[in-house]
Amino acid sequence: MLRALSATQVGGASTSDIARATALARPTVHRLLTALADEGYVDRERRSGRWHLGPELYLLGEVAAQRYDVTGQARTSVHRLAAATGESAFFSARRGDETVCLLREDGSFPLRSFVLYEGARFPLGVVSAGLVILAMLPDQEIDAYLHRTDLTQHWGPAHAPGEIRRRIRLTRELGYSVNPGLVVEGSWGMAAAVFNRNGDPAWALSLTGVESRFREDRRPELGALLLTEAHTLTLAFRTRTR
Repeated sequence: MLRALSATQVGGASTSDIARATALARPTVHRLLTALADEGYVDRERRSGRWHLGPELYLLGEVAAQRYDVTGQARTSVHRLAAATGESAFFSARRGDETVCLLREDGSFPLRSFVLYEGARFPLGVVSAGLVILAMLPDQEIDAYLHRTDLTQHWGPAHAPGEIRRRIRLTRELGYSVNPGLVVEGSWGMAAAVFNRNGDPAWALSLTGVESRFREDRRPELGALLLTEAHTLTLAFRTRTR
């Protein structure tokens, strides 16, 4: 439920919203949210009745960030990408079978895509960050993921296993992924993977924008910028103190 609540934007979520997102009965969700509110993990607006993440999670996050936060170093790369391209730049992290967007910075170009925002979650293989991370996993992990996951139910036939595998092959050839408006028509994205100490694709840097800004003759330039910043971050993360 906390994860479902974190996926909502500033307006919060109703009890029914959380029930639908978690496939739990509404009375069960209300009972659990009330218990979480008693401990400060969620908060409820008195007037609207909508739920938000609570202050106790912020305090816990401050403690966890001392070990896990990498956004300080990533912010510089995100800024450079946004400034150099004029597009919206992002830093996302892998969390199990999903990616979650941690940072966003908009560039100077006035037309933007709002598919990604800080806190947004997508399954691996969906959006450019999820595709590049999936593509850089070992074949055995990819096979297992595609066997247990049906992306077509929510994301359509363009996310059938055969189509995902085709884009994985192209991503491996290029070194970066391209999402040609498969989530929202006309909204394109590109991403490069950032690796942890063990050589696993744990994060991704990405760019998104309108289709006309990702024309074929410009994509190699954008891809090279992404790969350069991804390599810089990979080296920086490998030298971090455990």
